[in-house]
Amino acid sequence: MPTGYFVLILLVGAERLAELVVARRNLRWSLARGGVVSGRGHYPWMVALHTGLLVACPLEVALAGRSFAPALGWPMLALVIAAQGLRWWCVATLGRRWNTQVVVIPGLPLVAGGPYRYLRHPNYVAVAVEGAALPLVHGAWVTAVAFTALNAVLMAVRIRGEEAALTAASAPAGP
Repeated sequence: MPTGYFVLILLVGAERLAELVVARRNLRWSLARGGVVSGRGHYPWMVALHTGLLVACPLEVALAGRSFAPALGWPMLALVIAAQGLRWWCVATLGRRWNTQVVVIPGLPLVAGGPYRYLRHPNYVAVAVEGAALPLVHGAWVTAVAFTALNAVLMAVRIRGEEAALTAASAPAGP
């Protein structure tokens, strides 16, 4: 197992743990303000998929003997770093409203600043880019393809659920 790649995977894992700490703190804040959690059914699958990515990357490299190809690896590493930057720009822009779960506080307007000026769901772009690029840093193409396909299915479910939650939260109260 290449040490540098293993360290990269550990760093991404540490970043995920930091996200969970922020998300839990933000969840408490949101719930205290009437936040509503939705889409709980898909959330365990997302956790499993993201955990699986971090396990599958070094496993495929080790078991399949994947080697580092600089022409692919360095650009993919740049994309991983860019995805992290975009993710944390989303976190900073949403502030206490950011979460790994779908949590909507009724009555609050949509955030339209930061990356949300340009994209409706920029965090999901970061997830998609990282999920494809992280395995490819060291040639784990099977993991990249599998994660990308499974993530596309989950994102379709999640975005539909998130849009429904946002719509419901912004709908005027009935008579």
